[in-house]
Amino acid sequence: MERGRFYLLRRMTPYFMKHKGILLFDLFCAGLTTASEMILPIMLRKVTNLGIRDIGALTGTFILKLAIFYLILKVIDISASYFMASIGHIMGAKIETNMRSDIYRHLQEQSNSFFDEAKIGHIMSRITNDLFEVTEFAHHCPEEYFIGLLKIIVSFLILVRMNTLLTVLIFLMIPIMVVMATFFRRRMRRAQANQRKQIGNLNASIEDSLTGIRIVKSFANEDMERNKFERENRHFLNIKKDYYKSMAGFVTVTKVFDGFMYFILLVLGAVFMMQGKIQPGDMIAYAMYVSMLLATVKRIVEFTEQFQRGMTGIERFDEIMRLKTEIKDRPGAKAVSRLHGEIVFDKVNFHYKNDDVPVLKNFSLHIPQGKNIAIVGPSGSGKTTICNLIPRFYDVTDGRILVDGHDVRDLTLKSLRDNIGIVQQDIYLFSGSIRDNIAYGRQDATPEEVEEAAKLAGAYDFIMALPQGFDTYVGERGVMLSGGQKQRISIARVFLKNPPVLILDEATSALDNRSEQIVQESVELLSEGRTTLTIAHRLTTVRDADEIIVMNDGGIVERGNHETLMAAKGAYYDLYTKGGMLTF
Repeated sequence: MERGRFYLLRRMTPYFMKHKGILLFDLFCAGLTTASEMILPIMLRKVTNLGIRDIGALTGTFILKLAIFYLILKVIDISASYFMASIGHIMGAKIETNMRSDIYRHLQEQSNSFFDEAKIGHIMSRITNDLFEVTEFAHHCPEEYFIGLLKIIVSFLILVRMNTLLTVLIFLMIPIMVVMATFFRRRMRRAQANQRKQIGNLNASIEDSLTGIRIVKSFANEDMERNKFERENRHFLNIKKDYYKSMAGFVTVTKVFDGFMYFILLVLGAVFMMQGKIQPGDMIAYAMYVSMLLATVKRIVEFTEQFQRGMTGIERFDEIMRLKTEIKDRPGAKAVSRLHGEIVFDKVNFHYKNDDVPVLKNFSLHIPQGKNIAIVGPSGSGKTTICNLIPRFYDVTDGRILVDGHDVRDLTLKSLRDNIGIVQQDIYLFSGSIRDNIAYGRQDATPEEVEEAAKLAGAYDFIMALPQGFDTYVGERGVMLSGGQKQRISIARVFLKNPPVLILDEATSALDNRSEQIVQESVELLSEGRTTLTIAHRLTTVRDADEIIVMNDGGIVERGNHETLMAAKGAYYDLYTKGGMLTF
């Protein structure tokens, strides 16, 4: 639902208050520049009327005083303008920076269910493009409207003393013009909001296509991706057309009233001058003030586009900030230093957000400290969900999960996750060096500790064979490395973290046989002395587990060690004898 303009301005108030000293001084400078500009017509009026009445009164002393006064005004005007253009803009940039920090922090607090549905391209657009507009908005919005209001009020008070009727007729044009322009302003805002939304779609489309460019090329689907992009691109063009048509209507309204105001001044001013109701100097002052008013209105019109962009950016910022954080620390949550690793699932039920189909149903499981438990089952049986619930990537729908007797919801998220190491099938390496990626497991690790972790993960030899060794750049998402190399680096950073609880989520299923063998040796070494949950695709990798849990349809269908399950000749036996792959 679109939020009201006053709500959005109130939303910005805390950010302005952080820099209220700069803001107030900026408005003070705006007042000085406005005063400097508005005194000039009075000075010219005085000189003109004085010259017409008595040319001898224009002495050298009088002109010198006038010149010095004008120069002083210009010095004040230039100094104030410098501050407004520099420090005032920096204030806007600081507000933008504060907002970007807040939205990034808030996004980090969102649960996995948010990122399951969100498009990263849209999120990136809100963090970057939308907030770019806030810098100009935060600086110019209070400044432009303050200057405009000041000029209108002061001009009216000065001109009404010269000729009331002419002043009232000219100033009547302003509210009528504003009313008539409102329709176009609303259309501009709607079009601007659609434009922001579509640029997010466009960014998401580009990111999706370019990230998967190797798949696109392998299927020779460049034409299909190009057509998808062109559809989004043309839609964006149509939205911009609507916006610019609305803006053209807005500008036309101001042009029409521009003509009306000068027409009134030209005709009535000449009539009043003929009747002696207005002096020639007054006519000059009127012309300059009308010109000033029109310039002010035009400036506000030009600023309206920027205003709309800024308001849209604030609205989209607010949409993110109003998202409720589903996974967060409970009041009084306990921070633990080192857990032992006993895990209990107590009658756990779970279904994903916006999906009432249960993934786990009354699920109970006890995992003693230091035991290696393997979980096998077909896709959708709930095995990955089990591992996601322990570190609270999601929260249980019903029931509870205990670690060392503590409900995981009663522990702080940081301390809970500090005690859990995860090695996943989908390895993510950050853009940077190999050393940076291993040290991600513990940021205060020494170079020697990083190298030792690499040795334990079986990664040291291949790293040292690279041109820059540990300082080798891995590329975006580790594209410069093979799957086995990336997996060993991900294992090394868990070695460095040294957690008491280890979750292996199909850590070797995407590797070739040789890489799987090397990585499996590292995984076995990593598992020693830790409570380990292993989700396996190849059953040959879980033969040595202390207990194997066979899952299907959100529950346990069999459990026991390899020998017990083979002797029972049940579901596990059937799977193992048919090739050891999960195909049921």
